[in-house]
Amino acid sequence: MGFLLSKSMDANFKKQQEFMLHNGRLQMERQILMQNQMRERQMAMQIAWSREFVKYFGTFFTLASVGLTVGAMKRKKPSLLAPIVPLGFILAFQMDSAYGTLIYRMRGEAESIMESEHDRLDLPQGTPSFESIEKARRARSSLSSFLEK
Repeated sequence: MGFLLSKSMDANFKKQQEFMLHNGRLQMERQILMQNQMRERQMAMQIAWSREFVKYFGTFFTLASVGLTVGAMKRKKPSLLAPIVPLGFILAFQMDSAYGTLIYRMRGEAESIMESEHDRLDLPQGTPSFESIEKARRARSSLSSFLEK
């Protein structure tokens, strides 16, 4: 009788373990999906910001270029055209960022760094562990209790 009860408890325990494992996997998949959606939303906001910046900066660049060109022609000073060069580089970078292939080139470079220069990605003092976090938490909580006295 005890053997049958033990066998049934073992089966229930295994089912419980499988359920917990399945639940853990589901929770992790949901968390990964949520984090990816948040990352995608943040990137979309950055791209949208770049596109808005291009609109305003493009307008400024156009007005500045026209004004500097007219001023250079009236005063016969070609040096007034000098600010157009750096402003043009800024506009080109922003256009590439907002509408061009900058993000793809950056992603390719990041993948290359992760594959061939992985040691550059190491954190100072290594990856945080549970023990290091607990040590810092205990130090902070003992410090705050010491300050309260």
